Amino acid sequence: MAKRKLSRQQRWRIEKVQQEKVDRAAKRARKADDALVHDALGEPRNGRVMAHFGQQVEIEAVDGEDCGLVQRCHVRANVTSLVTGDAVIWRQGPELGVVESCLPRHSLLARPNMQGQMKPVAANVDHLLLVIAPEPEPFANLIDRYLVAAEATGIEPVLVLNKVDLLQMPEKRERLEALLSIYQRIGYQTLQASTQLEQGLDHLKSLLKDRISVFVGQSGVGKSSLINALLPGVDLRVGALSEDTRKGRHTTTTARLFHFPDGGDLIDSPGIREFSLENLSPEIVAQGFREFHDYLGSCRFRDCRHQGDLGCALAEAVTRGDIHPERFASFLRIINA
Repeated sequence: MAKRKLSRQQRWRIEKVQQEKVDRAAKRARKADDALVHDALGEPRNGRVMAHFGQQVEIEAVDGEDCGLVQRCHVRANVTSLVTGDAVIWRQGPELGVVESCLPRHSLLARPNMQGQMKPVAANVDHLLLVIAPEPEPFANLIDRYLVAAEATGIEPVLVLNKVDLLQMPEKRERLEALLSIYQRIGYQTLQASTQLEQGLDHLKSLLKDRISVFVGQSGVGKSSLINALLPGVDLRVGALSEDTRKGRHTTTTARLFHFPDGGDLIDSPGIREFSLENLSPEIVAQGFREFHDYLGSCRFRDCRHQGDLGCALAEAVTRGDIHPERFASFLRIINA
């Protein structure tokens, strides 16, 4: 379908709105710079990004007498795009503080935006808690996409089957437990939880202690409900499932960091229904499947594509039962998407 051609007046209005946004951002930057020139800002200190709001970020002081102080800050133009969890150097101000630099990250989690481009979501994450539930129904390929992304960024994933109170039907329970068993055999840690039954919450607390963790998964699987149960007083908005599609509604709009009372941090990220890996090569995707590691590089031909090629070590491992056929099929769907 051909794109609708904009009129001259429409183009002018769009350019005007964009220029106004640029001018407002420049005005905020000048205000922050003026404050620095007039010594209105404090000394450089360490902080962490708690949340991101357009041209501003929310920073928490992690050192000094007022450790724990939180302030909205302007970000200097020369600072790399920040995300929740970033460690930074900043200066406190009378109204707005200023972020002067971003410290090196040890991990970075990203997700695709509406245009299919990878958008960073959270930094310095230690644990990726992948939450699934009986509804909306989980799909192995979506789980595998999250796991590949975690492996590619060096983040340890944990699978959480939430809302187990909804597993009254034996057939549904057996199907989901069989799905989890595939990942348990590979070596992934799994657990079951329910905020209604208060099941698995103590186990979750022990995982979260002294680490930065991020909850990911489809909208409607109960990430916000779990965080509300683990962190009383946070009170994140909880969205019900759509009666028509049985899919979740988005209730979280920006990644935010919360402190766990016994130590450690949680980053609540926007729920997404799909997870694109278009930025990863087939070789990196294959590395994201843990059970493939012993066979990669052992195919008869060096340029094996693992798609019916003669002497493919992965295909032979599937035939022997060393690799689950559903996982291999999921790998092929990812690289052929």
